[in-house]
Amino acid sequence: MSVEMPDLQIGPDELTLALEASTYRGSVAVLRGTTVVAALEVAMRGATEERLMPAAAAALAEVGAETRDLARMVCGAGPGSFTSLRIAAAIAKGLAMAREIPLHAVSSLLLVATGGETALEAGGYLVVTDAMREERFAVEVLVDAAGVPAMVGGIQRLTAEEAANRAVGGGLILIGPGERLERWPHARGTALLLAGLLASDPVDLPAWEPTYGRLPEAQVKWEAAHGRALSVD
Repeated sequence: MSVEMPDLQIGPDELTLALEASTYRGSVAVLRGTTVVAALEVAMRGATEERLMPAAAAALAEVGAETRDLARMVCGAGPGSFTSLRIAAAIAKGLAMAREIPLHAVSSLLLVATGGETALEAGGYLVVTDAMREERFAVEVLVDAAGVPAMVGGIQRLTAEEAANRAVGGGLILIGPGERLERWPHARGTALLLAGLLASDPVDLPAWEPTYGRLPEAQVKWEAAHGRALSVD
């Protein structure tokens, strides 16, 4: 399915629906132009029912809008929780296809840097999130005077000790869930990143999948038990 490229000038009344679910805290945000006009947070683990889509509907209702009013979708692309990321991606792709609007993907680690209620001070940060098995997904970001982060290098998987040493050695501030400077990825962080996202192509809707960052836990356990790699052919 082809979607027309959006105008890089973001209209002040254009609505964007953003979803983020790379951790056990899911979030949705509605932007009018580049202003967050509604934001909600939901639990992604331990729930008996799917909560992200109802939260998206509630956020839209809060501003008197429906999915037909959306100009675009934005979805956190991970890395992170397999199940949560798949739920968010399925919702985002489904709405984008149904409404024939573009979907833009954004690193969930950037949504850590921008997702707080206040912007980060300018400087260097090492952004981390939980990668399970005592590891962290980590990326260095440089935050400009407007609070907008840019990745420096690629995303890595480090132990907690390696991440702490990398931050100290690089003169970086360690930031993320459970860290001394605690911030979680949040969909409202899309507001600071939207102009940059629209400068790139939207995702190919049929083909796009989030970046999980590691093999599924079930596959790791199967391979450990059987002593060989699981074939997916």
